[in-house]
Amino acid sequence: MKTPQIPSKDFVRRRQRLMRALGDQAIAVIPAATERLRNRDVEYAFRQDSDFLYLTGFPEPEAIAVLVPGREAGEYVLFCRDRDPDMETWNGRRAGPDGAVSGYGADCAFPIGDVDEILPGLMENRITLCAPFGHSEALDQRLFGWVNQVRAKVRAGVRAPREFVALEHHLHEQRLFKQASEIRMMRHAADISSGAHVRAMQACRPGMAEYEVEAELLHEFRRHGAEPAYHSIVGGGENGCILHYVENRSTLRDGNLLLIDAGCEYQGYASDITRTFPVSGQFTSAQREVYELVLEAQAAAIAKAVPGNHWNDPHDAAVGVLTRGLKALGVLKGRPADLIRKEAYKPYYMHRTGHWLGLDVHDVGDYRIGEAWRLLEPGMVLTVEPGLYFGPRASAPKRFRGIGIRIEDDVAITRSGHEVLSADCPKTVAAVEACCAAAPAAAGPGMR
Repeated sequence: MKTPQIPSKDFVRRRQRLMRALGDQAIAVIPAATERLRNRDVEYAFRQDSDFLYLTGFPEPEAIAVLVPGREAGEYVLFCRDRDPDMETWNGRRAGPDGAVSGYGADCAFPIGDVDEILPGLMENRITLCAPFGHSEALDQRLFGWVNQVRAKVRAGVRAPREFVALEHHLHEQRLFKQASEIRMMRHAADISSGAHVRAMQACRPGMAEYEVEAELLHEFRRHGAEPAYHSIVGGGENGCILHYVENRSTLRDGNLLLIDAGCEYQGYASDITRTFPVSGQFTSAQREVYELVLEAQAAAIAKAVPGNHWNDPHDAAVGVLTRGLKALGVLKGRPADLIRKEAYKPYYMHRTGHWLGLDVHDVGDYRIGEAWRLLEPGMVLTVEPGLYFGPRASAPKRFRGIGIRIEDDVAITRSGHEVLSADCPKTVAAVEACCAAAPAAAGPGMR
């Protein structure tokens, strides 16, 4: 299957939309991510800043993008590393200024070493400076240093920016609404992650270590050209009751459940899927009761993920189902309405039902407009992930102790309702048990 790409015209549209929002008297300065040391002289794998990636698609560090609305010489200026045969021999190819123009759509580009000389001139007579203020003290100092260079020319009739606007004020609202090409990327990432979860279900056996199952996930991600979007949670038994468990070192035991929260990132776009399944391949009666309750809660929440509903509607739906179910299981006592009002479910369901998803796993975008939950609109993508957790100290019937279950899918809001991007990942009891019983496929599951 042909893998999706973000068309170059989409990057142009994103920049144009941001510049329209900023106005003709503004200038925007967006830095690339910096390389970071892991230990001594070994660096972490470089991952581009999401705002910079969204606007440019440029994959290198040591770069600054500048958007200058209405500038005849070009509205999109990119400062980047110059070509250097010696450094490229050691560390890999660079686009250079010429490649930034020909390959990444910059109107003009300059070596990053020239930024102190050129950028203050681009700021001249601009009223508003838009940048990620407060994220980096070093960047803030450079920004105001450039502004001060412009202020020094005031007697020559040159004006310096006098309004300073946080980049996220405009850009993060724009990023919240995904273009069709972004939805395709996220659907592809979800397909890869679904295949990884299937591979893990098929490979899992009692006696394996959690990290061995994690290796199956990583194998599937990498063979499709993807990276982990976050550190995978592979929690067997009571470890599944630790929400952010990442040690992944315990031995999986017969009769326990395995909770896997794992998703890949494809060309920057994240997926985020959680599945819980029996290590031995068959749910016990107690595990099945809790699992089907969580699955019912997720179905109720997804049904509320439609245009016109507000952000909290899916969470309210999940809480209602889980609270009534906890009463039916004998975990809670009282009227469901009172139990919900008192948040009696929180010892067993302590997190929200979802978050925005996009270039970041916990993607940008406000959840409230003023004091009200914002309305869901087409183009938004969110996760839906109810769960129930009965840790070893939970005050619940003994047969539920040690059960931790979460079921999570990626959901795009459409004009007519929603699309579950991760729909190919098994989650009914029958589908999960059948997948666990199937022999691992050498080629892995097919991609839609």
